[in-house]
Amino acid sequence: MTVDWNHFTPGPSLAGGVLLGLASALFILLNGRILGISGILGGLIPPRRGDAIWRISFLLGLLCAPWLVQFVDPARLLEVPRIDASTGMVIVAGLLVGLGTRYASGCTSGHGVCGLSRLSPRSMVATGVFMAAGFATVYVVRHFL
Repeated sequence: MTVDWNHFTPGPSLAGGVLLGLASALFILLNGRILGISGILGGLIPPRRGDAIWRISFLLGLLCAPWLVQFVDPARLLEVPRIDASTGMVIVAGLLVGLGTRYASGCTSGHGVCGLSRLSPRSMVATGVFMAAGFATVYVVRHFL
């Protein structure tokens, strides 16, 4: 295994992790809710009265953050990732991820960041399964496809 030293960014990665952890901790302390994206999005289907505004605001913030970064400091914005898959394949992958989050009662952000920090047994199992599935997928794609 080799490290791509040109794209190795431990400082910004650590800062991002600290901000994510801090945001997750503040969110649960101040709102009593888990900062899991699938749960926040899923709470809009169907929307509950008085509960939709903060969920929509949160999701719009996620979607608008890259534009804000581009406005504030254009040099910090990274290249748009290249996806070597057809639009149909991306849609199927997205639907499979959505299905998986429903079966796992949460997504990687909810289980991996918030659940593990709360020592949730369900989150420990879910995160282990997410990781194992990711490892297996990379192995299959690199060795058999």
